[in-house]
Amino acid sequence: MNKWRDNPHLVGYVFAAPFIVGFLVFTLYPMLSSLYYSFTDYNLLEAPHWVGFDNYNKILTDDDKIGKSLRVTFTYVIGSVPLRLAFALLVAMLLNVGTRAVGLYRSAYYLPSLIGGSVAVSIMWTQIFGDKGLLNSVLNAIGIHTDTSWIGNPSTALWTLVLLSAWQFGSSMLIFLAGLKNIPISLYEAANVDGAGPATRFFKITLPMLSPIILFNTIMQTISAFMTFTPAYIISRGEGGPLDQTLLYSLYLYRRAFSFFEMGYASAMAWVMLIIIGVITLAIFKSASLWVHYESKGE
Repeated sequence: MNKWRDNPHLVGYVFAAPFIVGFLVFTLYPMLSSLYYSFTDYNLLEAPHWVGFDNYNKILTDDDKIGKSLRVTFTYVIGSVPLRLAFALLVAMLLNVGTRAVGLYRSAYYLPSLIGGSVAVSIMWTQIFGDKGLLNSVLNAIGIHTDTSWIGNPSTALWTLVLLSAWQFGSSMLIFLAGLKNIPISLYEAANVDGAGPATRFFKITLPMLSPIILFNTIMQTISAFMTFTPAYIISRGEGGPLDQTLLYSLYLYRRAFSFFEMGYASAMAWVMLIIIGVITLAIFKSASLWVHYESKGE
C-alpha cells in the first residue's frame, strides 16, 4: 500500500485511467473486432464464419455499387472541402477585426458547426430544397418559376449535401482566426510601405503564413467529409437516392451492415475506407513540402 501511496505518478495514472479504459473498450476493441469480422461471413444473428479474403475480393471485383459510392463520395469530398475552407477563411478574415460585437459574430458563425450534422438540420435542409421549399419560394417570388425538387433531382441532389457541408465551416473558421491573430502586424506594415495592395498582401503574406493551418484544416475536413453519414441518410431516407446520387460510401456501408445484415462485408468496407483515407492523408502530407511555409525552417 505504501508503495502505491509513495508513487509520484499515481495521480497521473488515476486521471488518465478514464481515457485509457475508454480507448481500450470503445476504440481499440471495436477496431480489432471489425478487423476479425472483415474476414468472416457474419449476419449479426449467427456466429461468424471464417471466409478469408472473400469479402475484400467481392469489394474489388463483384460489387458494382462500391464504385458508384466511391465516385459519389469523392465528388462530395472534392466539392465540399475546398468550399468549406474558402468560406471559413473568408469569414475569419472578416472577423479578424477589433469591433465590440466580434465575439457575438464568432459565436453565431460557429453555431452551424455544432448543429449542422444533426437530424433536425438535415430535415430542415429537405424543407429548403424540396419542390415546395424555401428556395423555390424565393425563386418564384423574384420571377424565376420552378417546382424542381433540388434534393429529388439526380443532377443537384449531391450538391445540396455539399452546400450543407459548406454551411458547417465554424470549426475551421475559428482555427483560421487563431492563425490570423498570430501573423505579425509588422509584415503588413512593411508591405504597405512598399505599396503592396490587398491582393498582394493576401497571396504573399496571409496565405504563406497560414499554410500550416490550411494543411491542418484540409486534413481534418477531408477525413470528416469521408465520414459524412447523417445528412445523406436523412435527406435520401436511407436509400442514397435519387438514382444512388447521394449514396455516400458510409451510407452504403451502413445499409450493408444493418439493412442486409452483412456485418462481415461491412467491416471489410470500413477497413478499405480506412486505407483510402490513410493514403489520401499521406499524399496531402507529402505534398506539404511544395506549398507549406514553416517560418522556423527559414523557407
